Amino acid sequence: MGRACYDKRTQQEPVTGMTITAKYEDGVFKPLEDVKVKEGTVVEVHLPSEQEPASVRRSIKDLPFYGMWADRADIEDGLRYVNNLRDNPRG
Repeated sequence: MGRACYDKRTQQEPVTGMTITAKYEDGVFKPLEDVKVKEGTVVEVHLPSEQEPASVRRSIKDLPFYGMWADRADIEDGLRYVNNLRDNPRG
């Protein structure tokens, strides 16, 4: 995927950039595709930040908005109330 980049040395000349998928093995980044770059070319490697592992899925009852309409007399059965709104959106 090409994109415009600026040469950090000159801060002027735009250079063509590319994104290369690579695997890190034995202390070396190894491209997973053919790369047409001159031998000895210095490149910058930007690593995505590590994401936190997915947590255990929480119950809807654990969310802060659960039960926020519990004291409403006009919504005795929440499921029936929502289905009625869907079936009759204009009342």
